[in-house]
Amino acid sequence: MPALPALKSLRHALMRAASPIPMRRLGQGQLELLPAVLMRGRGLATQRALSNALWLLRDAATGVYLATVDGKAQLTLLQRGPATHPLRQRPAGAGLQVLWRELGIRRSDAAAGGLRPCAEPSELWLAGRDRYGRPLWLAPSAARAWRSMRAAAGRDGIPLQAISGFRSVAYQGEIIRRKRRRGLSVQAILAVNAAPGYSEHHSGRALDIGCPGEPPAEESFERTAAFAWLQANAGRFGFRISYPRDNPYGIVYEPWHWCWHPPAAGALALPR
Repeated sequence: MPALPALKSLRHALMRAASPIPMRRLGQGQLELLPAVLMRGRGLATQRALSNALWLLRDAATGVYLATVDGKAQLTLLQRGPATHPLRQRPAGAGLQVLWRELGIRRSDAAAGGLRPCAEPSELWLAGRDRYGRPLWLAPSAARAWRSMRAAAGRDGIPLQAISGFRSVAYQGEIIRRKRRRGLSVQAILAVNAAPGYSEHHSGRALDIGCPGEPPAEESFERTAAFAWLQANAGRFGFRISYPRDNPYGIVYEPWHWCWHPPAAGALALPR
């Protein structure tokens, strides 16, 4: 394995990648390892590289393809100009404090209303595809619960769609960075998006749910048969709505946002 400074935090995951672990997402922080077979090539050269690889190494914030990894954990860089390749750059600082300072977020903003930090798991499972055909990554127990709940809803004639699942701290920061560039205030952004490090999507247990014909992440979802079904049945599978009306966190009402909670946290056991 080449000595690339940016890979220090991902070294353990890269060694695990030497043995194929199908349909898993590995890594934490700025870099992520994804099964190459699930990824779409951007250009003929990238398609060819993916066809010969087990894993794709990607920037978790921007989605830029950085390298492929083979069965011996050997990297092949996908970008030209190896001397200036992102993987050869020593990270300037990956801590939340550094990111918050860049975005103009204070600790009191991040934890407003009692929001709690959410850590990224080191491994996520493929739970299907989202509405847009992208791989849907969730924590293992949440993935099993989502598949069971979606199947049960389907048997009742209710099609459920995942709009989004896992979202990294790095990508959450990129979302807020883009909104800040458009001139939005921190307060306006945090009423819709939790601060990096505090989004339930980081945990791999949260899902934004929709249904065919309904625009994604809109309050109108509460008037659908899908939402009525979720209200009546989601608790049986461990899912609870996170941001009801007048929630204490200062987050707008999100009828589409549901989070899986383990039985020890109060949810019922998953039906068999």
